[in-house]
Amino acid sequence: MPRKFFRKFLPSHESIRENRHVARFGTLLLHPNLWHLNRRSVSGGVAAGMFAGLVPGSNPVQFAVAALLAVAFRVNLPVAVVVTLYTNPFTIVPLYVLAYEIGALIVAGNGAALSHAPGIDWSHLGASIQAYFDWVLTLGKPLAVGLLALAVGLAVVGYVFVQLAWRAYVMLAWRRRKARRAGGTSG
Repeated sequence: MPRKFFRKFLPSHESIRENRHVARFGTLLLHPNLWHLNRRSVSGGVAAGMFAGLVPGSNPVQFAVAALLAVAFRVNLPVAVVVTLYTNPFTIVPLYVLAYEIGALIVAGNGAALSHAPGIDWSHLGASIQAYFDWVLTLGKPLAVGLLALAVGLAVVGYVFVQLAWRAYVMLAWRRRKARRAGGTSG
């Protein structure tokens, strides 16, 4: 992978060790894989970020979960945190709808259908609000199961994709070097 490009943005080992905020965590954040760019570390960081991106909550919650997963599994921490940004105001609704549909399949449809949200009757607003909240609560189990299944699925797909892409990139680079050497020596 283009390590030189990423090294511009990642901190050096010395700056990490000397940072006063990192020093508070002792040796917890000094493991080399948290900051190195290698196939295992980056693909694990992508998997951690993909999983953490579907944790309910705002970006700081997802960032914290991604960082905790990166430290626990000793994968690239910056990659894990940045990858969580695939969930944003434009993608979160389709992802949650997909998660609900997956959860409804797994739970065998015990929840309410997404298309059958109760309407609001303004003459009986209290009853309408109560009916709406009851409908939202029926979405809970399929949504929770679906979020977990989708998060695990996206993490696995992200991990495998980076592993294969990294290997393909290395293979192509090796072939280019081999072709240059073969072309340069025969002329």
